Amino acid sequence: VKNGYFIKRADGSTWQWDLWQPGMAIVDFTNPAARKWYADKLRGLVDMGVDAFKTDFGERIPTDVVYHDGSDPVKMHNYYPYLYNKTVFEVLKEKKGDDEAAVFARSATVGCQQFPIHWGGDCWSSFESMAESLRGGLSLGLAGFGFWSHDIGGFEGTPPAAVYKRWLAFGLLSSHSRLHGSSTYRVPWIYDDEACDVLRKFTKLKCSLMPYLFGKAIESRDSGVPMMRPMMLEFPNDPACDTLDRQYMLGDSLLVAPVFSEEGSVSYYVPEGAWTSFVDGKPIEGGRWITETQDMLSIPLLVRPNSLIPVGNQDSRPDYDFSHELTLELYALMDGVTAEAIIPNLKGEVAAKARVTRTGNRLEMTLEGAAKDWKLLVVGHDKAQSIKGATQAQQSKGWLLTPTAGARTIQFELD
Repeated sequence: VKNGYFIKRADGSTWQWDLWQPGMAIVDFTNPAARKWYADKLRGLVDMGVDAFKTDFGERIPTDVVYHDGSDPVKMHNYYPYLYNKTVFEVLKEKKGDDEAAVFARSATVGCQQFPIHWGGDCWSSFESMAESLRGGLSLGLAGFGFWSHDIGGFEGTPPAAVYKRWLAFGLLSSHSRLHGSSTYRVPWIYDDEACDVLRKFTKLKCSLMPYLFGKAIESRDSGVPMMRPMMLEFPNDPACDTLDRQYMLGDSLLVAPVFSEEGSVSYYVPEGAWTSFVDGKPIEGGRWITETQDMLSIPLLVRPNSLIPVGNQDSRPDYDFSHELTLELYALMDGVTAEAIIPNLKGEVAAKARVTRTGNRLEMTLEGAAKDWKLLVVGHDKAQSIKGATQAQQSKGWLLTPTAGARTIQFELD
């Protein structure tokens, strides 16, 4: 107050209210001295070992106020979270470096995608709110925000067990995931044993998919294309995708259709092509709507044709050496097409690149970079033959090709 670091009223007094905290004032981020004062508080916390900050609120900014630089208070209502998040992000960038700086932001406006990551705020604990959260997040992605998630189970109220379990699958197949609630806890064991099973299964799934997901995160960082993509973004020439808001593409290769019902009924649209269930390798012909019933431990998760999905060897943590004991899963590669995958390291750099090309029934895979002890899983085929550079073994989803010692190229034919 003494230094004038807070937003003021027209009479020059500090603007205050008693909502959330008695006598709360709001930092005036148009004041360079106030920004430095606030940032210095955060620098001290980083020095104590804090890795990141959650920039909660920022949206309930009054308009009957006066700013240090004379900004229009109505225009500042939306611009305030930009200055707020920018101040916090720059502290983390300064202290942690470019590859470690991340805020967890609630409010945002144009340009805030530079200060990732974001989440959807205080949603209700219902199937309707779960669907509304997805709709809002896909819209945010179309506005240039690469990373978005939501409070698993909903924030306000207590989710019924069915809502909680269905939201777990959706939440773990988002760009980032958090269990969070207002008046009640979101830990699974307060519901039942099945809730623990659901959380365990989809946590393990996400951890094993981290080579793919982190690669797509790098792509989002570099291009601005969101990780969670509206169907229309990946299939702009399919008019059936224009209005879809209850399913999405996670990266360019995985289709996710969350279940918004207790009994497990779900309807989703599959674009043209030879799609595949990621879980069991079952072929699914596209160009149609599918209606089915999913149990609590399942969710429609489909792989796009011509995809090469890198899957890791760890399912108990998200940060590990993605290039070690890697399995590259090949799905429905068509004649004349090349499928590619990047395998990142934890610094966000490309550690290895894989490429599979098909000519007729002849396929050739090459791997460049640091990957070691890798394998190729050819999904949906009875057998590979005329193999050079690898041995094969049958798996439930297809044939696993293990390269011979030192081999970086595998050649084979499909039966």
